Amino acid sequence: MSRMLSIERLVKRYGARTILDGLSLTLEPGALVAVVGESGAGKSTLLNLIAGLETADAGRIALGGTDLATLDDDARTRLRRQSIGFVFQAFHIVPHLNALENVMLPLVLQGVRSRERIARASAMLEAVGLGDRAQAMPRELSGGELQRIAIARALVHRPALVLADEPTGNLDPDTAQSVLALLAASARADHAATILVTHSERAAQTADRVLRLTHGQLVLSRAPNATQP
Repeated sequence: MSRMLSIERLVKRYGARTILDGLSLTLEPGALVAVVGESGAGKSTLLNLIAGLETADAGRIALGGTDLATLDDDARTRLRRQSIGFVFQAFHIVPHLNALENVMLPLVLQGVRSRERIARASAMLEAVGLGDRAQAMPRELSGGELQRIAIARALVHRPALVLADEPTGNLDPDTAQSVLALLAASARADHAATILVTHSERAAQTADRVLRLTHGQLVLSRAPNATQP
């Protein structure tokens, strides 16, 4: 099976501080991996590097066989737009667009026709329990609702790689469980590789394997098919 994501000996420093120190990871299509660790360990930095939003000091990141270091800024933007769904911890919802328009945004950028993008975005809003909030503006929505819109937007274009940074942080337990089930189902249905960064042990339990980011390295915390508590 081809690798969707391949990271080799990744290094990232901020000044004198080394955040990632020779980190390596491979991820196959359809795999869902949880990354846990202390605050400040570098989990969000890792996602930003994979998405090409930041640049590593050393090492290699390849998405679908394409080495990010070989791409200029425009090419990285096109790759993100086409292949990556990113759930940001800070949501990054566009304030002047309503809920439906926010979810449709990746499809607009891809040039999907109006009728199809409305249908797909509406279906994703239904999937996250916000079908009746399509016309609501961001200022009218709660933090949990904004989080679910961000998740719907990340999945609507059926990306090959989903990067989810604390996607259940603002959700009640029942909604969090349904969102995690949606992420897992999307990973399998669309053969999307998914990295779930989380502080929640319950969220991590939904993953195929759990990796702990510590001292700049990823260490296996739970192997595939391990018995769940």
